[in-house]
Amino acid sequence: MKMKIQTSFYELPTDSHASLRDSLLSHIQNLKDLSPVIVTQLALAIADLALQMASWKGCVQTLVEKYSNDVTSLPFLLEILTVLPEEVHSRSLRIGANRRTEIIEDLAYYSSTVISLLMTCVEKAGNDEKMLIKIFRCLGSWFNLGVLDSTFMANSKLLSLLFEVLQQDKTSSNLHEAASDCVCSALYAIENVETNLPLALQLFQGVLTLETAYHMAVAREDLDKVLNYCRVFTELCETFLDKIVCTPGQGLGDLRTLELLLICAGHPQYEVVEISFNFWYRLGEHLYKTDDAVIHSIFKAYIQRLLHALARHCQLDADHEGVPEETDDFGEFRMRVSDLVKDLIFLVGSVECFAQLYATLKDGNPPWEVTEAVLFIMASIAKSVDQENNPTLVEVLEGVVRLPETVHTAVRYTSIELVGEMSEVVDRNPQFLGEPRRERRRHRDTPVGPPGASPRPPRADPVLGYLMKGLCDRRLASAAAKAIHNICSVCRDHMAQHFHGLLDIARSLDSFTLSPEAAVGLLKGTALVLARLPLEKIAECLSELCAVQVLALKKLLSQEPSNGLSADPTVPLDRLAVIFRHTNPIVENGQIHPCQKVIQEIWPVLSETLNKHSADNRIVERCCRCLRFAVRCVGKGSAALLQPLVTQMVSVYRAHQHSCFLYLGSILVDEYGMEGGCRQGLLDMLQALCIPTFQLLEQPSGLQNHPDTVDDLFRLATRCGAAAVAAALRVPRGPGAAAACPAPRCRFIQRSPVTLLRSQVMIPILQWAIAATTLDHRDANCSVMKFLRDLIHTGVANDHEEDFEVRKELIGQVMNQLGQQLVSQLLHTCCFCLPPYTLPDVAEVLWEIMQIDR
Repeated sequence: MKMKIQTSFYELPTDSHASLRDSLLSHIQNLKDLSPVIVTQLALAIADLALQMASWKGCVQTLVEKYSNDVTSLPFLLEILTVLPEEVHSRSLRIGANRRTEIIEDLAYYSSTVISLLMTCVEKAGNDEKMLIKIFRCLGSWFNLGVLDSTFMANSKLLSLLFEVLQQDKTSSNLHEAASDCVCSALYAIENVETNLPLALQLFQGVLTLETAYHMAVAREDLDKVLNYCRVFTELCETFLDKIVCTPGQGLGDLRTLELLLICAGHPQYEVVEISFNFWYRLGEHLYKTDDAVIHSIFKAYIQRLLHALARHCQLDADHEGVPEETDDFGEFRMRVSDLVKDLIFLVGSVECFAQLYATLKDGNPPWEVTEAVLFIMASIAKSVDQENNPTLVEVLEGVVRLPETVHTAVRYTSIELVGEMSEVVDRNPQFLGEPRRERRRHRDTPVGPPGASPRPPRADPVLGYLMKGLCDRRLASAAAKAIHNICSVCRDHMAQHFHGLLDIARSLDSFTLSPEAAVGLLKGTALVLARLPLEKIAECLSELCAVQVLALKKLLSQEPSNGLSADPTVPLDRLAVIFRHTNPIVENGQIHPCQKVIQEIWPVLSETLNKHSADNRIVERCCRCLRFAVRCVGKGSAALLQPLVTQMVSVYRAHQHSCFLYLGSILVDEYGMEGGCRQGLLDMLQALCIPTFQLLEQPSGLQNHPDTVDDLFRLATRCGAAAVAAALRVPRGPGAAAACPAPRCRFIQRSPVTLLRSQVMIPILQWAIAATTLDHRDANCSVMKFLRDLIHTGVANDHEEDFEVRKELIGQVMNQLGQQLVSQLLHTCCFCLPPYTLPDVAEVLWEIMQIDR
């Protein structure tokens, strides 16, 4: 019944609304003693009916007058009055904004009636816990709607009753939770403190009286009540945050509110302090925007106490074995602590805090779990510590890399993470990476060893030596790999001397116990360092770096399918992709790209892999991703691959419509669109790819079932339009291109996509664009609207190019043929198909159409 009223009420004749209402009210009265679930569902049905039935004026008054005098009817009456405000903003109901406003005004008018009813219920309830819970739930629901009068509620005995219940030690857990929820709702409702000052003052004073009750709950180890109190304290601080920041220590900015949260932070269970995290985030954000040193100094001591409490909470159990878990609840808590510390450290001073933390390790002999927690917090703030003239950083790094292998595994794990976070310190102090000349000689004179060997840097490289020990330990390998990646990213120039050592690691990657992400990170770091080598060495080194992955692909290609399934090549494909993506040497104009030859040598293996797995979308996507980064890596240097690559793309796409081919096509257009000799070929590619694409979209629900194809098709079409004029405009490329042309992909098509407009595929693409405007998919719809907007704009923007009149005429022809259909479809989609966030994109298209013909 509830679902029918929610979804199909509009089908019911108006003259039968009253009889349905009377029937439901009679039904709930007859079933009031049955399951609470049934009563709740019937209450929801009545509430939804009241909200949609415009003729039922004063529904609250009607219900109260009919049932308030019958004690047995009070429970379901309270249930209806509880869900009624909750349903006002329900998206399941087909009511407009005007009707919602009318409902809220009506409920506000009768809110005093509800409060009077609740007071009557309190008098009749006595010590009936279930009835009190219903009363508090109902009151909280009306607070949430925001229609209760502040002055009236400030003097209400209901407010006093709430705090009496929360102060009593004997209150049951269920009643305590209901009262806490209600207070939190009240605090949330008065977030605009100035307009609700009477109620704000009462709530403020009431919550401050709960400190003793909190300590009693802690003493009794009642965690449920402790969590409830912490929720109330946190909501209090959230509500009065502006007052706390603007007038700290005065009136409603009384800093006893922060003391309550710090008391909660001292509770041994980390779940308690975690409740307050959002408030501390917001406090840090407000203080950062305030940027007042005097205000900051007031809060410094509070933040210091919080950080020390968080460090305690981050301690592992003394009997913990192995490395810290990152995926369990406690691991996620520690990650949230790390984020919070990074956001608040500016108030304490990262240099001072880092030094204090280090002093606790240096001056004492703490247990391993304390050491690990301190190192964890230090790792969180290491990057924010000022690097200039800070000997503490160097001292910490020296101490960490000298840690013996006998320390607890968790300490070694976190210390490795700290080393990775201190990569900027390593960059400023290259002595941690050894002597360049000695390292170069070692790589020339020392054989790298067999592929399975574990390479070790010389003892003169303390940081790399420490990380290599971790890399060889299966428990620490992934953390060490991440740290090496960080150091390679920051210290590229200094790490160039160690490239052959990194190459050794890359060759033996599978001999280490690494997560896939860590393995890819190591290759990324190696590629970043590779790009800093002399140009004449890059080709040979890149070939060696790729050789292991190419060999793996060849081996997989030679294997016969097992049980009809071929071996999965995604791992070597992903590794090749990351190598190509991050090998970006600086190549001057006129120089041959050093990676060009290597990519041409690898192409046959990638081509064969693509053919063998052409039906597997997941593997084809990996192949296309790898090819995409290969093309991006060398740019026009991959011209020799253009024809065979496009031929294979079209051939495979005819049989298997993987949308990644459309995306790869847009990359090719982006790279070669300015070449006059490539434009027609790229347009031919678009036409060839469009035929199977249109056939796919013509299937039943084709647009809805293939949003990725729609997205990639119109991205490709947009770039093809751009390519039509790229050569004529001679848009610059290379390092200075962005400055010369801030948004090239948009500007090209705005200039003169004459070739695309004259092509045979133009009208079919536009027809599919019109059809796809109704598609409720963020990315796909955005690509469609961008295509339409940019295309029409080419006939509007007189950019003083000589082909403007041609463009204007061609766009005029297109709009004469399809303009009416396009406008009608856009208006239809705005009213019936698309969510609000897409409407600005639609408006831009309509605006461009208006510029053509108002």
